[in-house]
Amino acid sequence: MNDIYVVGVGMTPFGRLLERTVYDMVEEAVGLALKDAGASTTDIGAAYYSTMTNGLLQGQTGIPGPIAMRRLGIEGIPVFSVENACAAGSSAFNLATLALRAGQCDIALAVGAEKMNIPDKAKMFSVFDGGWDVSTVEHNKKTLLAMGEGIVPPPGTVSERPYSVFMDVYAAICRNHMLRYGTTQRQIAAVAAKNHQHSVHNPLAQFQQAFSIEEVLASPPICYPLTTLMCSPISDGAAAVVLCNANGLKRLNNAGGRAIRVLASIVQTGSSRGLDEPEKIVAHLAAQKAYAQAGIEPKDVDVAEVHDASAIGEILNAESLMLVPFGEGGPAAERGDFTVGGKIPINPSGGLESKGHPIGATGLGQIHELVTQLRGEAGKRQVEGARVAIHENGGGLFGIEEAVVAVNIFART
Repeated sequence: MNDIYVVGVGMTPFGRLLERTVYDMVEEAVGLALKDAGASTTDIGAAYYSTMTNGLLQGQTGIPGPIAMRRLGIEGIPVFSVENACAAGSSAFNLATLALRAGQCDIALAVGAEKMNIPDKAKMFSVFDGGWDVSTVEHNKKTLLAMGEGIVPPPGTVSERPYSVFMDVYAAICRNHMLRYGTTQRQIAAVAAKNHQHSVHNPLAQFQQAFSIEEVLASPPICYPLTTLMCSPISDGAAAVVLCNANGLKRLNNAGGRAIRVLASIVQTGSSRGLDEPEKIVAHLAAQKAYAQAGIEPKDVDVAEVHDASAIGEILNAESLMLVPFGEGGPAAERGDFTVGGKIPINPSGGLESKGHPIGATGLGQIHELVTQLRGEAGKRQVEGARVAIHENGGGLFGIEEAVVAVNIFART
């Protein structure tokens, strides 16, 4: 990666922040990241602003990035607005690494923000409608929901309340994994319980209450096998990351010795595959590229943050990142392997289910956690001795999987 470093991170609490605006959340996150880096707004040579909902929900349908940055006094530099659904923040991060590698600047900023909780609930939920090909909606539904065929939801396990169709899709993906590998609802619940327990020690998480596996299973149903506590909430929040190259690190006086090296940064779109071809899963292919770029193997990873808009996501991504073999994610979760103190801790932040999921800020919030872990500053959720971390963040749907996936690998310097 030609000596690319993360030198500053900052994020707001994630949650239902009714009194906050997009702009004051951006100001807080960027301010914290700049302070962490020992930098000022005038040091930034390029900025990448990620969002999915600023246009629909706040009416800023164009130039959200330049508007947000100019309000902070970041001007006269390239500023880009990045939209890649739930992978927008990680895509902004990747673009920042490319600018640094190309020598276009020495210090870059990636920032993402969403204000998703608004009084108009119908409009709020409509933001998800564009997360797939809107010209083939019925075909999309048919293809994705067919993945769940073979398991009939037991009586009382499907909510009568209206939810996004994507929750039905996540449930179908769960049932497909259950059919293929014997994964159980309890194993999926074990992921959610673990993440809610991790979140107790994360003061920035939307939810900070521990739940047992039994409590997760007993929470209100969404669509079998998913219950409410297995799914991410609607969230507001912002997160920011300051990156630099070797020249930038010198300018910042080594950022107080707390710089984290970026070993790999990969963004990849999906490709056509069959249900019986897990080796072609987009996250798996992206992970292979990331490991090769970083010059490490899965066994070298000490901690991971992965996209878990529903709890099955952690199981799927643990397998795709080769942290466990395909089909072993469920048993590993139930054994406690993914818990802080376990064999391979995953989502010590609490994951999207607990920490929250403000779409454009999500990927950068995950990076915030991993940088905190590698610095040894995570308090009671600290993964002891963490030196190498991997990050996965997916967005949108195309075919039978995510439309785009980002995988990043970080290491202590």
